[in-house]
Amino acid sequence: MEKSLKSIAKDYGLYLGVLLTLLLTIAYAIDLNLFVNTWFGLSIYAIAIIFGLISIAKVKQAFDGYTNFKEAFTAYFITSLIGSTIVTLVSFILFNFIDTDAATFLKEKSIEKVVGIYESINMHPDKISETVDKLEAENLYSIKNSLIALFVNYMLPLCVIGLLVAATMKKNNPDSQ
Repeated sequence: MEKSLKSIAKDYGLYLGVLLTLLLTIAYAIDLNLFVNTWFGLSIYAIAIIFGLISIAKVKQAFDGYTNFKEAFTAYFITSLIGSTIVTLVSFILFNFIDTDAATFLKEKSIEKVVGIYESINMHPDKISETVDKLEAENLYSIKNSLIALFVNYMLPLCVIGLLVAATMKKNNPDSQ
């Protein structure tokens, strides 16, 4: 029996979640600075996109080489959502319960990075100071901030890319029209 779209997407979402968790764990073990490294962050997005592409390709294969836009985007979205949710949950547990010192270190590094960016665009020092005060008062890994990160940092960019990918990879079955 052939697998359904949701089954395929769920499986690849789980694979993505496991791989991202493995990368998170390796980065945690090797060097916490990787968490604020732009290239490391971009590689996470690239991996998520690749898994979304594979998910669409597998759905297409299961449907005899055809998939419409909705099916393609659904496969991509489910894969991205499951994988991103898993790694967000693991991050939440790691930095709130297992190693809160690492969370403090990452907050300091994040603040340094934000200050560097703001200084490079010549933002007024008072505005920089105000932003730093807000960041220092926040728990970057609270439930609220974890959910915001999940949807704004992961899902929003991945969905925009997913729309483009689905539009590119769709292939309507001429017999169903």
